[in-house]
Amino acid sequence: MTEAPNDSRTRRNVMVLIAAQAVLGSQMPMIFIVGGLAGQSLAPNICLATLPISLIIVGSMLTASPLSAVMQRFGRKAGFFVGVTGGTLGAAIGAAGLLSAIIGPQLVKVTAEAMVVPFLGTYLAVIALNIIGSSVFLFLDTPRPRKNPEASGPGRSRWELLKTPEVAVAIIIAMVAYALMNLVMTSTPLAVVGCGYTTHNAADVVMGHVLAMFAPSFVTGHLIHRFGTERIIAIGLIILFGAGAVALAGTELMNFFIALILLGLGWNFTFIGATTMLSHTHTQEERGRVQGMNDMMVMGGVTVASLSSGGLMNCSGGDVVQGWNAVNLAMGPFLVLAGGALIWLLLRARNSDGLAS
Repeated sequence: MTEAPNDSRTRRNVMVLIAAQAVLGSQMPMIFIVGGLAGQSLAPNICLATLPISLIIVGSMLTASPLSAVMQRFGRKAGFFVGVTGGTLGAAIGAAGLLSAIIGPQLVKVTAEAMVVPFLGTYLAVIALNIIGSSVFLFLDTPRPRKNPEASGPGRSRWELLKTPEVAVAIIIAMVAYALMNLVMTSTPLAVVGCGYTTHNAADVVMGHVLAMFAPSFVTGHLIHRFGTERIIAIGLIILFGAGAVALAGTELMNFFIALILLGLGWNFTFIGATTMLSHTHTQEERGRVQGMNDMMVMGGVTVASLSSGGLMNCSGGDVVQGWNAVNLAMGPFLVLAGGALIWLLLRARNSDGLAS
């Protein structure tokens, strides 16, 4: 008798989350497209062009553990509302900053002519998306988390979890996948516009990239189930390497499209594979701790990548093409790190199986 209501609630929650993701998720590509361009036009040093995007990631990193604790205690719904409130306030501050950069100097002039404020509409649209997206969560029906009566204790500490090889390798791979994706995606609008193409071209490239990030998710889980997590991660790392190779091959618009589509696909396989691997390494009591720790470390790596993006792109001592090449060459060592960690884990498991037999 309880199956039908639970199934109905599950279907409803899935639809609510899909709608919320469609609305709220659209703001990130918008910010990534205009954030670097707006920063480049406002920053006193062009090396800091990607600082606005980096600070978004810093906010994610600093709030990962507290929000995980909030959701563990009060439920996902409370955490979602806290998140969208922060997003709305952040977009409002961004819009106010752009307005002040124009209004301030103009107040000293006596003129009745209207000024066109670049990128202002984007930030106002982000505010609207957060307001609309937050209203969708009103229809979410999730029960408060309950303590497991059979739990033997609070579980392992963060340090004990990090010393677990499967946990450490999964987090390393997730960090590399997300950081490299952010490194290249953040630089892309600067590179596309810097190579003489339009902001609309940059938006189309980023759209192709975002589609490649999420569209494969319909089959990624099935591929992981059929071929194994490690194989899908390895394929993802190879695709990320291919994205860098295509980007280094030239700066034609098609190079940008293909490179960013490969970047999105490689991220999908690698990051989803890493998080799937991580999900098998902890108990229910450790879930919130692992999620917060993983999110904080991944966002820490993404923050460094985002900050490095502007420096590599604008301050590598050359033109736009040299900066773009520097960004893509920077992928190499980190792909080796992730690949090496995966190989080490596989060899360790094989040796353990050999000793057991």
